Amino acid sequence: MFKDKTLLITGGTGSFGNAVLRRFLSTNVDEIRIFSRDEKKQDDMRKLYNHPKLKFYIGDVRDVNSITDAMRGVDYVFHAAALKQVPSCEFYPMQAVKTNIIGTENVLNCAINAKVKKVIVLSTDKAVYPINAMGVSKAMMEKVVVAKSRNLNDEDTMIACTRYGNVMASRGSVIPLFIEQIRTGKEITITDPAMTRFMMSLDQAVELVLFAFEHGHNGDIFVQKAPAATIGLLADTVKKLLNRPEHKVKVIGTRHGEKLYEALLTREEMVHAVDMGDYYRIPADTRDLNYSKYFEEGENVVTQADEYHSHNTVQLSEDELRQMLLELREIEKDIKEFA
Repeated sequence: MFKDKTLLITGGTGSFGNAVLRRFLSTNVDEIRIFSRDEKKQDDMRKLYNHPKLKFYIGDVRDVNSITDAMRGVDYVFHAAALKQVPSCEFYPMQAVKTNIIGTENVLNCAINAKVKKVIVLSTDKAVYPINAMGVSKAMMEKVVVAKSRNLNDEDTMIACTRYGNVMASRGSVIPLFIEQIRTGKEITITDPAMTRFMMSLDQAVELVLFAFEHGHNGDIFVQKAPAATIGLLADTVKKLLNRPEHKVKVIGTRHGEKLYEALLTREEMVHAVDMGDYYRIPADTRDLNYSKYFEEGENVVTQADEYHSHNTVQLSEDELRQMLLELREIEKDIKEFA
């Protein structure tokens, strides 16, 4: 479906953008556009891949004009640009609003005006029952997607979301931090050893986006079923994998805005979620505000199921977690270094 098409990735110099490039540059896609603010990362990426299909656009999702220029002639958009660090968003919540909410609306408006065929917006488990500024901004971002999609047909511009948990070894995540702390002889710092997080690879994150791209309808949210592990087990497994089982660990306590566990679907969403095997699809609520015409007598108005979170999903054993880590291309060199 990508043959001779032009793909735009906002925030494309990040971990997700690099994973998409590894997947697509050797295919028959016509052009991949990388849109981001960071000229240094763009230059590094240009030199690394040195590929004629790859085009670079410097801009910011907060700046409509820069998006408009990059969007001309685009068939598909993967919207990955975001402020993602929970503590920094706690200190600068309006910056999260400007990028994650207003920036997303800018991207969607430009995509609709440019008659882009499909837009997939990347969200996070922190948008579910959010308690931190980053999660709140991502929850609002999802609401913008659903609201914007109400007046669209799939044949015009299809807009859908993907929501995923911890992407292992992605930039700024905890696994590269653990490895660097071991490398430099510093104590591994963990917040709470009992804290659980969903575990998925960058390649799986790309697969989720492609699944949404192929199966999505306007306003859909897609979630990949994922196993979880405690942060304590993750730290121990990384230490053993790098042949440093006795490396010291320091518990520093929960940071600003952190949860003990993350949820990928709310109780209310689970009632309506469609089980698609490895994925859940949450269809948009397409009703208007005239609620009475949708109500049937005897219908149970308030319905709930169990939420889907990192405490009640499949819990990884140490061997299973070790195998997942061994399959991460992002840390292959690190594992060899400590062998």
